[in-house]
This record gives sequence, structure tokens and C-alpha cells, in this order.
Amino acid sequence: MTGDSETLAFYDGEAAAYATYSSEPEEPIWLTRFVARLTPGTSVLDFGCGSGWAAHALGGRGFRVSALDGSAGLAAEAQQRYGIEVRVVQFDGLDDDGLHGGIWASFCLLHDTRDAMQGHLARLHRALVPEGWLYLGLKEGAGESRDKLGRRYTFFGQAEIEALLRDAGFPVVEITVNPGVGYDGSEGGMMHILARRST
Repeated sequence: MTGDSETLAFYDGEAAAYATYSSEPEEPIWLTRFVARLTPGTSVLDFGCGSGWAAHALGGRGFRVSALDGSAGLAAEAQQRYGIEVRVVQFDGLDDDGLHGGIWASFCLLHDTRDAMQGHLARLHRALVPEGWLYLGLKEGAGESRDKLGRRYTFFGQAEIEALLRDAGFPVVEITVNPGVGYDGSEGGMMHILARRST
């Protein structure tokens, strides 16, 4: 989660309902594609874990999983639903150094400002081992706004985020955009990004 107070207040207040909405009944294709690139048994960080469904799925696949989120409400949901211990810290509080073979960051960094993205990508790069993999979910578009629920959103174009990733030390970037519908009912392009850390 971001440090944006209005966004955090939404997730804390709607934690149970949002966790029910966001929990996946089946393993989504992007988690499958991410897992296929990882070394079996490696450490994986669920960054912005929300309800913890991805951390739970990754643990079930035999990975050593840790989880982080800025919302205390969502962290409590992850504990209740899946028995997952979540570090409740803001994105810029990540201080892992070369610990993880993979990082799953699904539609969380879009809640922070555009100016903050480069610093977040640098922290994720430091947290990965050489040639570790990052999954990043974002919404395609331009500008920044709040949705009707009060959540802050920053939208990125494909060329823009690819350049930011390469500058941060992710020379291998794969981007796919699919149509999707958000929790607030808004439609848009969902960017699914797989990026590999430099050696």
C-alpha cells in the first residue's frame, strides 16, 4: 500500500469486502507464468499482498513466501483467511537486500504518485537476487486521478513503464495489456508486466 491516507482508509474500512472480491477462485494465468520463471523453492515476496491470496497460492507451490502491505485491515484479513503474517509497512519501507528470487507486485504501486515509481522500482531491484523476476500489475493510461471510492491511481503507458524498468536495472521486460474491470466498476487496460533483474 501507499502512504496516501484516503486510499489507506478505504482499504482498512473495506478490508473484508475487498478481500472477498479480490481472492482468486483459481490460479490466474499471470501467477502461473510468473511461477514458471522461478527457481523451485526460492524466496518470493508478495509486495502489496492485499488479502494474501497470492502469497497463499505461492506457498502452496513450495516457495518460501513473505508478505508486505500498508493496510493493517488487509493484513488482518490475510492472517484470518490464510494464516499469513504480513509486515505492515509502506512501500518505501521495503529494506530487503538481495533476498528474493521473485517479487509479486500486483496492482499496488499504481496507488502511489508517478514521481515515486522510480524509487519503488529501485527498492524492488535491490530486494531481488541477480536475474530474479518481478511481476508488476498496473493500469494503462495517462495522468493521475481518484476513483469514485477515493483511491489514488496513477496510470502508465507501456513505453513509459518499460523505460522506467530498464533504467532501474530490469533489461528484460514483457508487457501484455488485457481489458478488465476494477472494484469500483470502471473499465480499462490492465498491464501485466514480467521483468528480470540484471546480473
